[in-house]
Amino acid sequence: MSAQEKTAGGLSRRNLWAYPVGTVGRDMAGCMFTNYLLTYVLFTKTLTSVQFACISVIMVAARVFDAFNDPIMGNVVEATRTRWGKFKPWIAIGGVLSVIVFITSFSTTLQGWAYVAAFGLLYFAYSVVFTMNDIAYWGMVPARARRADDRNRLTSRTVLFAGVGQFLGGIVVPTFTAGSLVIGGNAVTAYRAVVLIVCAAFTATQLITLLVVREPSARDEAPAEKVGIRKAFSTIARNDQLVWCAVVFLIFSVAQTLMGGGLSVTYLYFEFGYNGLLLSIFSILGNVAGAVLMLVFAALSGRFTRAQLMKAGAFGAAAGYLCIMLSGLFIPREMWALKFTMLTVSNLFAFLGQTLVYLIMIICIANTVEYNEWKTGRREEGIVFSVRPFITKLGTALVQLLVLVIYLAVGVRAVTNQISDLENAASQGLITIAEKTERIGAVLASVPSGKSAALLVCMTVIPAALLLAAYFIYRVKYTITEESYEAMVRDIEVRRAAKGETAE
Repeated sequence: MSAQEKTAGGLSRRNLWAYPVGTVGRDMAGCMFTNYLLTYVLFTKTLTSVQFACISVIMVAARVFDAFNDPIMGNVVEATRTRWGKFKPWIAIGGVLSVIVFITSFSTTLQGWAYVAAFGLLYFAYSVVFTMNDIAYWGMVPARARRADDRNRLTSRTVLFAGVGQFLGGIVVPTFTAGSLVIGGNAVTAYRAVVLIVCAAFTATQLITLLVVREPSARDEAPAEKVGIRKAFSTIARNDQLVWCAVVFLIFSVAQTLMGGGLSVTYLYFEFGYNGLLLSIFSILGNVAGAVLMLVFAALSGRFTRAQLMKAGAFGAAAGYLCIMLSGLFIPREMWALKFTMLTVSNLFAFLGQTLVYLIMIICIANTVEYNEWKTGRREEGIVFSVRPFITKLGTALVQLLVLVIYLAVGVRAVTNQISDLENAASQGLITIAEKTERIGAVLASVPSGKSAALLVCMTVIPAALLLAAYFIYRVKYTITEESYEAMVRDIEVRRAAKGETAE
């Protein structure tokens, strides 16, 4: 490889660009499945309370299963030895199977218990096949960038491109599945079309990774040590700082995900009408602001301590949620433009605060690697870094359980079933698009203000309370400051030097 093809740290420019680009379509698809599948179910399927509860239980169980499936898939990837490497085969297999699952999930015409059964099979299939792709894809980061500066550069760029994919998914899916821009005039047809577009992007960008990124053959690589669930949990339990990080991150994950877990979609539809474009606008500013924050985070971390940034993020996000609640409760519907503007701007501040907390928590978890080495003599990087995705999936399961309880308590299904019936009638040509639009407008106009207010309070008060709880636990229990971290690193280096002298 020529010198021009490499960055100063030795990571090839080819990999530095081709690898991150590969996640754009992947995260678009992941965003559609994770954030909008429940919306698809609510607004295209007519289900009883028991059937909807079963779907929610399936989602919770599958996310918990997915969390425990990660280390198993990690061992499978590590044991793979092929001429194409150990990562690319699973990226390809998981990608192809994921596309099949995605398209089928948003295209089936089944209703009732038949749909519940199909949903269960597809959702658990997603937990297996997308994990194949996900574990293999992210596993390439340490394999392709062994130096710390290269790894930081590759990771930050990949996270940025992943954010681009989620941003695009958050615009495309709601905009073209509800409202005046709906494809085909109804949600049933629209979701079928949108999932094809998203899966085409998934395939195209993953092909860039598969065909352009260079991965050495793994045939002669020594087998990696298998990490079982028992060893992983025993290692985590011995690292008290990692345990508290996990607790804080779990609470934070629930807070961060609850509004986007479906509550904001339903609230905005109830309050402002069946318009997916408004939903896109609601989330755009927050996503853009979060991306900007990621770019300037290094400068902020140079001026402020992690504790200061954590406090600013937690209280800033809580304040943003409080402003969302107050704006929603006290600005009348007649002043809908002002109300929506205040909600959107408040959401921007909530999103900024949550992004800041997320970045701090990623650093805190990473710092427990050195803490583990300082305390036990072993780094256990793989186990430490597996905590974040594991907790994220458990958090998603808890959010789904909360959403189920809130939807059943508020009585959301009674409204969405009426809209679902109209969407299906329009897709079958039984009513015109104009009739569908008029009748859905009448359904939403008849929704009691108490239902909207209940959704609003749940999607703001619960996250704000959880964010503050997470901050106070962090402040009391997380003791690795910048100074203590540097002291640990110096102590570790002294121990390593002493071992080296002894060996000689």
